[in-house]
Amino acid sequence: MSPLASGPQGPTTLRPLLTTVLDALTAGAATRDGPLPAGGPTEVAARLREALGDPLPDHGDEDALRTLVQALAAGAADPADPLCTAHLHCPPLAVATAADLAASVLNPSLDSWDQAPAASELEALVTKALAAEVYGKADQAGATGDALVTTGGTESNQLALLLAREHHGHTQLICAENAHHSLRRATWLLGLPEPVTVPAPAGTMDPAALGEALTALQGPRGSLLVAATAGTTDAGLIDPLPDIATLCETHGARLHIDAAYGGGLLFSDRHRPKLDGLNRAHTVTLDLHKLGWQPIAAGLLAVRDRHDLAPLAHHADYLNADDDTEAGLPDLLGRSLRTTRRPDILKIAVTLKTLGRTGLGDLVDRVCEQAAEFAELIDRHPRFELHDRPTISTVLFRPTDATDDTVAAVRRTLLTEGRAVLGRARLDNRLWLKATLLNPHTGADDLAALLKLVEGHTPR
Repeated sequence: MSPLASGPQGPTTLRPLLTTVLDALTAGAATRDGPLPAGGPTEVAARLREALGDPLPDHGDEDALRTLVQALAAGAADPADPLCTAHLHCPPLAVATAADLAASVLNPSLDSWDQAPAASELEALVTKALAAEVYGKADQAGATGDALVTTGGTESNQLALLLAREHHGHTQLICAENAHHSLRRATWLLGLPEPVTVPAPAGTMDPAALGEALTALQGPRGSLLVAATAGTTDAGLIDPLPDIATLCETHGARLHIDAAYGGGLLFSDRHRPKLDGLNRAHTVTLDLHKLGWQPIAAGLLAVRDRHDLAPLAHHADYLNADDDTEAGLPDLLGRSLRTTRRPDILKIAVTLKTLGRTGLGDLVDRVCEQAAEFAELIDRHPRFELHDRPTISTVLFRPTDATDDTVAAVRRTLLTEGRAVLGRARLDNRLWLKATLLNPHTGADDLAALLKLVEGHTPR
């Protein structure tokens, strides 16, 4: 019989397996020896296929755990490597990862109380605390906020549009050119009209253009939904939230703010003011697997008024029978569009409790400082051009006088060689290299090494 992870014997069974996993991770990282495996897609795929062999053999292999974990680590992009800076893909905290193991062992599903007695209460407490970070304890009318756990920004944005549609019927989305692609996709998924797009000439939504769009569209109160961004994917920019919120209030429009990236600034006393106006949104997207150092997935959708979640109510007799609910068993189906759900709240709760607001704020401050230092290093370098000073922790730069083709080729060469992982962004009709700094342990020498690598791979 194959042993189980939970139950009285679970920890004893897991202990030697964890040693195997940790040893395999170490060996795989040593084989990779850098932020990314060398060789490009073809060679990486070949090595993985060789390690895997037959995916479903007739007879099992007791060494499969070590073999496949080592192969995965050898072929991974390591977000903890200082030269791995392409995406909003953070290196997770060890304590959060350990908590995630406990969640996998216990394997509760948050679709009914009898599957997740403690986890359901933990989720209720922690989501309300995080909603209070966005909205405060209660508004002047006594409404209290709440938050749902999601798989990330895409699901959160889709839920925000769904709630708007269910509350107001016909819903017209208005967003800027800088808006995340998931918003446009959500309109398609929900059968809503194509979004009205307003200009973002400096990379952020133009309030004057938004005002003109709201005036031209008009319509019943709440039928217009404005989606603003606090931390764009390309450059980490924050829309002028107070101005946008005022326009929405003037025109009776609903406001959603996608703060999947920038929401982590809430933990920092120094950077929190950049999010002024966030609490005036009806809904807010947050992602703690970005600027929160959580293992994927750790998304949230915060709502200013918890009654806005009413449209998500759903009945399935085997999960939330009326007599069970009347007898006091919590009804969890209205907490998500998903049925089976992992207790992703555990790792978040452990992190909040372990580090506190001060500890998390310190991590936020560190990566923002790193970005400022990297921008200064680029600005002083005669062979590089800086796009602008960073708003959060994303820095855009490019070799001076390089063509877009050269910029793209340099990035791909570094990827293929496994030397560095840089992103790309197109702003001002030019292609830029993108470094998103999310490793609080990155040092000045690491930043200098990254710049030197780019310089050394740029043809002159």
